[in-house]
Amino acid sequence: MKLTTKIIDGLEPGRTVYDDIAPGLVFRSSAKGKGSWGYRYQLDGARREKSLKGYPKVSLARAREQAHALAAQVRAGIDPVAERKAAKVALESQGGALTFEKAARLVHGELLPGWKNAKHAAQWISTLETYVFPAIGSKKLDAITPADCADALREIWLDKAETASRTRQRMHAVMQWAWAHGHITANPVSVVDHILPRQNARKEHQPAVPWRDVPKLVKAHVVEFKQGEATRAALLFLMLTAARSGEVRGAVWGEFDLDSGIWTIPAERMKAKEAHRVALSGQALQLVKSIKEQKLHATLVFPSPRGKVLSDMVLTSFLRRVEAKSDTPGRVATAHGFRSSFRDWASESGYARDLAERALAHAVSNKVEAAYHRTDLLEQRRPMMEAWASHVFSKVRDKQRAAAQAA
Repeated sequence: MKLTTKIIDGLEPGRTVYDDIAPGLVFRSSAKGKGSWGYRYQLDGARREKSLKGYPKVSLARAREQAHALAAQVRAGIDPVAERKAAKVALESQGGALTFEKAARLVHGELLPGWKNAKHAAQWISTLETYVFPAIGSKKLDAITPADCADALREIWLDKAETASRTRQRMHAVMQWAWAHGHITANPVSVVDHILPRQNARKEHQPAVPWRDVPKLVKAHVVEFKQGEATRAALLFLMLTAARSGEVRGAVWGEFDLDSGIWTIPAERMKAKEAHRVALSGQALQLVKSIKEQKLHATLVFPSPRGKVLSDMVLTSFLRRVEAKSDTPGRVATAHGFRSSFRDWASESGYARDLAERALAHAVSNKVEAAYHRTDLLEQRRPMMEAWASHVFSKVRDKQRAAAQAA
């Protein structure tokens, strides 16, 4: 049923109900106005349930947020129950003697339910696995010194400043947890800034294809994809819509109104957690209709060969192969970088900042300005998206025109 606080407070003890708003969310009433939350899911053919904290300590709104976050992790192949159990088993196997790696995995398991972004959840632990565990992963928490922490970060501290900063934050979170639970008396990560050299590196931006070069890339590598080849189709659709990689890869048929040419991405799949409407250009709409006719998947628009959500690395790997064939190889462009390509094109083409920013679904940071945003300007955005699609396909049209003249 569609749960409300009034319904929950009125449930008889022993009742178990499921929420329609956040599929998988379970509430078990233990007394009037009290109960426990759970999240049920299926992964690799096995059904599991993740226990959440009880009500009213955790409100209905917060429980729904956790359920949506867990659902995103499951879609990305992360098993919340297995992650937590693995950390506990590792801890118990050594009688409670905590190493940094065991503590990090335990903290990761505890933080998982609160993360809405599955990619962030995976990156949180992967950065520690790559840069920190080899150096101090096997060390006991109370034996780790500030010098140990600095040495773990030293190799990337200047060359990959932003990655180093995020890794440091995650190390700090683990050691802060250890301090809070009495495993250490001080956090050694707090002073690494005084040991390592000062970082002067600028923020690492996602590498992007210059907007003038996008048509050439599309003509040479993207536009002609084989029957059932979802990777190129997803990348082309991403370029045409200026959407984020995760929004495209996770797109389902229920989000599309092909008659009106509108793609509505629900709030739980958006970075800002607000529903976003995309005005589909003629080329984008034709692409989606073509995919639908192929009947690749009952739910997913761009499924992997195994019928699952495409991995972000699939798009990155494709772009790397393209870059390897380039006459001027450089830093490999990312799928996310095409949003920058679109933004630069919009500015150069004289489109209003507000239109471009809304097309990109950027959150309005100014609270006063945000209060006056009553419309998403969908219809005003349509001509801009048509013009962008026309630019993206300009080299393809030239090629078709030349072929027609030759014939």
